[in-house]
Amino acid sequence: MPDKILCVDDDLLILEGYKRQLRKEFELTTAVGPEQGMQMVMEQGPFAVVVSDLNMPGMNGIEFLTQVRTHEPDTVRMLLTGNAELHTAIDAINQGQIFRFLTKPCAAETFTDALRAGLAQHHLITAERELLDHTLSGSIKVLSEVLALVNPEAFGRSARITRYVESIAESLQVSELWSIKTAAMLSQIGCVILPESVLKKMYKGEHLTEEESQLLKQHPFVACELITKIPRMKQVAEIIKFQDAYYDGVGSSGDPHKGNTIPMEARILKVALDFDALESSGKSKTEAFDEMKRRKGWYDPSIVDALKAAFVKEIKYDVKTTVVADMHEGMILGEDLLSSQQVLLASKGQQVTQSMMLRIQSFRKSIGVREPFMVLLPMKTDDHVDLTHSRASSPPIIPMLKAS
Repeated sequence: MPDKILCVDDDLLILEGYKRQLRKEFELTTAVGPEQGMQMVMEQGPFAVVVSDLNMPGMNGIEFLTQVRTHEPDTVRMLLTGNAELHTAIDAINQGQIFRFLTKPCAAETFTDALRAGLAQHHLITAERELLDHTLSGSIKVLSEVLALVNPEAFGRSARITRYVESIAESLQVSELWSIKTAAMLSQIGCVILPESVLKKMYKGEHLTEEESQLLKQHPFVACELITKIPRMKQVAEIIKFQDAYYDGVGSSGDPHKGNTIPMEARILKVALDFDALESSGKSKTEAFDEMKRRKGWYDPSIVDALKAAFVKEIKYDVKTTVVADMHEGMILGEDLLSSQQVLLASKGQQVTQSMMLRIQSFRKSIGVREPFMVLLPMKTDDHVDLTHSRASSPPIIPMLKAS
């Protein structure tokens, strides 16, 4: 974002003074009154800094800057006023989250220093956003791709449930999807401690020995410990820690968390994981849903209802066969992709990425890949899915697969 500054006042002469005083150092835009100011924010924003007079007709400066914050939360906001009463300053800080509160008449040097500080603050805010959106997201992607290399089955499950939790969260109108999607992507990281034989039995719904079951129960805590070490990932780690928690607290090994004390995102993840496990064992979507309804106390009932509501948002897919040379990003694997020696390279349900294609092409040259194989492509249709007949074993439709 350019370092643009917007000054808003109902006095045109004051605005002209700002232009003469500041135009050599700052990229300055002015607006006469709050209505024109909001129009400028909507049409020419975002601005790095917005400075507003307090006393303006129709809408005072605190109300105006509060609206600016709602529309552009990263914009740094300043208030100029001839009324320096304490309660005015308190309202400005609490309601508009004002960065600077300046009194009129404001010396040119003081005003200039405040604008420089505002731009510096904006740089800090955008750097924080850059860290979250790019650096941290890139690290998560690397972790996911490492899991894909080390354990394709675990990564395939992560890919499926990430789409499931997105559908459920949207049905629940969850506004912030980043933490739940990230938790779903990384929910199987702890499976690195599990032998491949245990993973295969788990994903097929086969009986586990007591020792295997105890080992399996540890993987969320292993993942939590690993992810907690990443800055700003404490919330995601907590979601993963409680991904297997029963809603009624039964079987929680003394942990006090149950009901709504379990993070909502973890409750969503529990429903998605169990739904995927039932489908992977060969049940149809309807059979899996009915089985979950019979499990009294296991799940938050509102999230199970959201799972059912998400069914109607399913995307229909064309089933096609292809070869490695014709793979492209956005395809979804309709079956496990195996090497010529029956080694699992990528799991059913994974979305094809650039890194996956490079890896599969390398395997094709070295040890060979079983071709052709089935992939799924979204159909351009508004038709709803028939839920009663598709099965996880060879589905023409993969449930709740949404573009990611």
